[in-house]
Amino acid sequence: MISDQQIADFQRDGAVVVRGVFKDWVDVMSDGIERNMREPGEYASENAVTQGRFFDDYCNWQRIPEFERVIRDSPAAELAARAMVSDTAQIFHDHVLVKEPGTPKPTPWHQDSPYYFVEGSQTVSLWIPLDPVREASLRFIAGSHKWDRMVRPVSWADNSDFYASEDQWIDVPNPADDDVLEWPMEPGDAVLFDFRTAHGARGNEAASRRRALSLRFVGDDARFVERPGRTSPPFPGHGMKAGDKLREDWFPVVYTG
Repeated sequence: MISDQQIADFQRDGAVVVRGVFKDWVDVMSDGIERNMREPGEYASENAVTQGRFFDDYCNWQRIPEFERVIRDSPAAELAARAMVSDTAQIFHDHVLVKEPGTPKPTPWHQDSPYYFVEGSQTVSLWIPLDPVREASLRFIAGSHKWDRMVRPVSWADNSDFYASEDQWIDVPNPADDDVLEWPMEPGDAVLFDFRTAHGARGNEAASRRRALSLRFVGDDARFVERPGRTSPPFPGHGMKAGDKLREDWFPVVYTG
């Protein structure tokens, strides 16, 4: 699934692409995304686009059977553990992103970690496209997972601050071309990236839609951290305290090496 060199690349750059790992799961994931779009969850969003459509939704794997199958039965969890160099892989959440044709709105540069209530050096998102990816590709700033300070989290709808706090965030530096990683991809390929890796995506000006399923996992050293406001996802009523491992009844360990 992933070579030693690819693991080293992931650890160095914070992002790596693997080819064809999910080719036998594309139909299952496609069915799950269609079900999710027919039956949106409480966190579904249209992202305030004025042209086209940019749908996203998360935290649905426990009610969308296709997503649960992928999380529990596909190579996803083992792949995550190997990339993180972790003995375990614990599911954090799923995330569906769909940019329809003619949707010029980009996904702004950001890091996922500031939006989440978990921190650690062993985290990974698997971004799995279900359509060929060309013009609307996901982009990463190599090495940004090692920055000393995190990028200011903002609302995608209006670019306002996500938290009402005076934390010492930074703005996204203008990356040099040589620091930006992106890959053309086929359905069933996957990009793996650290929660701390700065990333964004182009708008979809192509004639075809771009659907992706993202699965987020944490490893052995991940711990709950307090944020200065409601996180995304929020998981209300979780009852965890700073320094706790994520509770396994809500976030199951789905792989043990």
